[in-house]
Amino acid sequence: MAHHPPSIDIQNLTYTFPDNSIGLEDININLPAGSRTLLIGANGAGKTTLLRLASGKKLTTRGRIRIGGVDPFAHGLEGVTYLGLEWVLNPIVRNDIYVHELLASVGGDAYPERRDQLVRILDIDVDWRMHIASDGERRRVQLAMGLLRPWSILLIDEVTVDLDVLARFRFLEFLKEETETRGCTIVYATHIMDGIAGWPTNLVRMAGGKVKAVGTVASFLGEVERKGASAGCRDGGIMRNSALLDLALGWLVEDLEERGPRDRTKSGQVTYNNVEKEPF
Repeated sequence: MAHHPPSIDIQNLTYTFPDNSIGLEDININLPAGSRTLLIGANGAGKTTLLRLASGKKLTTRGRIRIGGVDPFAHGLEGVTYLGLEWVLNPIVRNDIYVHELLASVGGDAYPERRDQLVRILDIDVDWRMHIASDGERRRVQLAMGLLRPWSILLIDEVTVDLDVLARFRFLEFLKEETETRGCTIVYATHIMDGIAGWPTNLVRMAGGKVKAVGTVASFLGEVERKGASAGCRDGGIMRNSALLDLALGWLVEDLEERGPRDRTKSGQVTYNNVEKEPF
């Protein structure tokens, strides 16, 4: 991947779960190198499945994925980092071990400047003992471990939920700087829209295993204005929190109204749960 810009190109991707239900249907996304993309969608929209496929954690059944020009299933993805549920639940971070020992075990001594930068940004005490650390402290250490080795593409499946406001802000600023100085590419699935103004360059809207919209943040400003949301700008045209939040809320409300309740109990209505079970 060193010979290719760290772009993400997904074409006609469909994924079927072992029970033959559809997890993703005909996904088409092209994200340029250096972009910072938010995946927006309700629980069960397909965001995690998409990230796992893009990272090579799951084998695709139909379609084409190229990560930095590389097929993730035919070749190893050097330079791609995926931070998701499996990473969060790794039991090693609950052992009686010092933070500096954990960081050394994942290459801290090989990248001392980067290690020290992450320790400073995430406000970590390297003498913390992990088995008595709080959830928020443990998550900071996990982020430092996951980001320590330089990467070209970062796929994040909401792993910042335990961070306080300042830690999350500094973490996102670090990621933004990485894209601007090293040309890295990031895809971030999150439900937390507060404090993220000015961060994304691109948005992907997902619902029911499908991509309903994809584009630059600027391209969606008109939609916010049409719906009467506050579409003020800051820092050369990046939307404020209120505009981004209003946009996300509007999408989620529309998706909820379209699919109906999940419990299948409404008089004959097709709901999201049984839509996934039906043949396409």
